[in-house]
Amino acid sequence: MKTLKYFNLTILLTFFLATKVFADGLIIIPRPEPLQSPYPLEVLYHHVNVKINGNAAETFIDQEFRNPSDVMLEGYYIFPIPKNAVIKDFSMEINGKMVNAELLDAEKARQIYEDIVRQIKDPALLEYSGQGIFKVRIFPIEPRSNKKVSISYREVINSDNGIYEYVYPLNTEKFSAKPVKSISVKVDLKTNNKIKTIYSPTHSIDVVHKDNKNAVVSFEEENTKPDTDFKLYYSTNNDDIGLSVLTYKTSNNDGYFFLTASPSFMINNNQIDAKDITFVLDVSGSMVGDKMKQAKQALLYCVNNLNKGDGFDIIRFSTEAYSLFGKMETASESNMKKAEKFIKELNAVGGTNIEEALNLALKSKGKGNRPHLIVFMTDGKPTIGETNDDMLIKKLTDSNTKDVRIFTFGIGNDLNTHLLDKITEQTKAYRTYISENEDIEIKVSSFYDKVQSPVLTNLSLSFGGSVKTFQTYPKDLPDIFKGSSITIFGRYSGNGSSKITLDGSIKGERKSFVIDADFAGDDEQYDFIPPLWASRRIGYLLDQIRLNGENKELVDEITQLAREHGIVTPYTSYLIMEDEEIRLRSNELVDHFQTLPPAPELRRDVEGDFDAMKQKSGDRSITASEEVQGLNYAGNIAETKQGSGRMNYRDDSGYERNLTQQVRNIQGRAVYQSGKFWVDSELQNQKAKNQKRIQFNSTEYFNLLKDKPKTSQFLSLGQNVRFYYDNTFYEIYE
Repeated sequence: MKTLKYFNLTILLTFFLATKVFADGLIIIPRPEPLQSPYPLEVLYHHVNVKINGNAAETFIDQEFRNPSDVMLEGYYIFPIPKNAVIKDFSMEINGKMVNAELLDAEKARQIYEDIVRQIKDPALLEYSGQGIFKVRIFPIEPRSNKKVSISYREVINSDNGIYEYVYPLNTEKFSAKPVKSISVKVDLKTNNKIKTIYSPTHSIDVVHKDNKNAVVSFEEENTKPDTDFKLYYSTNNDDIGLSVLTYKTSNNDGYFFLTASPSFMINNNQIDAKDITFVLDVSGSMVGDKMKQAKQALLYCVNNLNKGDGFDIIRFSTEAYSLFGKMETASESNMKKAEKFIKELNAVGGTNIEEALNLALKSKGKGNRPHLIVFMTDGKPTIGETNDDMLIKKLTDSNTKDVRIFTFGIGNDLNTHLLDKITEQTKAYRTYISENEDIEIKVSSFYDKVQSPVLTNLSLSFGGSVKTFQTYPKDLPDIFKGSSITIFGRYSGNGSSKITLDGSIKGERKSFVIDADFAGDDEQYDFIPPLWASRRIGYLLDQIRLNGENKELVDEITQLAREHGIVTPYTSYLIMEDEEIRLRSNELVDHFQTLPPAPELRRDVEGDFDAMKQKSGDRSITASEEVQGLNYAGNIAETKQGSGRMNYRDDSGYERNLTQQVRNIQGRAVYQSGKFWVDSELQNQKAKNQKRIQFNSTEYFNLLKDKPKTSQFLSLGQNVRFYYDNTFYEIYE
């Protein structure tokens, strides 16, 4: 056909210009002559259903496109094949009719991508350079009509160090002018051995376990612009606790590792450790009204869901502190009835004596060496007893001889965040804040569900062999509870095999769980690991500044890590902007290596956020505490973007931007959109011996792509890119 001729010889109009929308499948419209304005197709929905059985996956995709124009279109639908996928079968239908699709290998696909770039002068498709594609002709695409596309394919999933990786190409932000109305991914996972880890570093997922070998994983969003491929990792084994490891390392640099430890979902009651738990509730006068009512309901929920054999006590405090039992009592029917009566009779009156309440809770003696937790709920600051933060913390630390974890719940805004945060930091727990408009019962009961059934407590981790690990986070390992897992990120030097041992207590006895893992000497596959490690390291350092004061060493390290890994928050962006402004003025930094664009209004806002971070009370102090803790426990890329809603600004052209959307992670480091250029953060750390300026779309440009295929990740960002690769500073310009 004439159109097919033009596909190879003239122009390919693709819908990733400023007015187009797609999902991951791309519709390319070949035209016999250039168009002055494109005819965009809109994606109405994009639904993905995946069935994984062991290491075999079958993916089903449903998409509906709409041609809103008055012109009949003819096009090609292309679908990038996931990297490393071994495709066994492929089928496709359009509007209910089966069609034949052409499978093109990576080399032929690369040529198509390059031809498109040459014609429309947009390098976005180079993102998929090195991957094969499916291609099928679609005709007609009637005006003012919808076109449904369904795809299914089968692939084999490989494992690495016992972890399986499933990837679905969902990266479409650069192709979208307005949000896709509905996107969903559902994975029905069935395995031969017990499922241990289910983890996504890219998306916030919901996991429903049907049994130990079957789980359903789902992700849904509406009116969104997905800009990240969907990645899902899972591991299986029949041990009580499953360990698995992934690593990332380039050349001679120190590497990064990601470790998970997970119990089986369904475990016997004899595998669950009984616990002792003390509930400490503020009943001072400020708790009167709805706060008191909700707190009492939350407390009743926790008491009614104690496990058989648990010990518990309840302490109410205001001007003085009083205990229900005066000691730890078993969760028997009669004791729970006493607790219910005690809770119902609570009234709010008096001052706030935190010292006496927590000392009384720490004196509670449980049975043997089983875990003892304290749940501490307050809406105020200490007004009676010890009121100095540092002295109160010291007294509590001295009293806490058995390393009891104190989980704090701050209610409202008029409370001392530094005090509550220091309590959780010292006792290796975590904090929760409940605003005036939030439901106390929901927050507390949700927490309690997670810590209801201890499986492994008092954890310690060791690494054998020639590998040396350091800067692991969380710094203090939390306990493992039924239905939960822990994720650990860290650095390592050296390479080779390592025997990893996780020690913990089950019913007072120490148990060891061991895995033999290979720490790579050079492996760039899992590039999600460095930014997630950096998020946790930065969260830890920011907490030190918040709670103990600012010093230059901490500020310098946070600034460097945030810039290098793209951890853009109100707090880190302020430090980066300030650092780059100072170095620009002193000629230590050339302006075209600047990573964050000049934005005076945003600069003032984030400076205010950074200053507010160090406040001890108030709503901004609470926001900072929650966001820094979010960095501390970040498990996916979205969770590293704390405070992103406050990062909007207007650029020099008057367009509204969001700073967190102007950063990409490539080959383990961040690249920023600053003005019209994308700028590699690595350029500030390297003194390249060679410098090359290459014009976009030139012969030299495509020769670079051919000779150094990995540069495609940088080139796909746009027509103006500055990046460091293979000891060379490249500047791509229009």
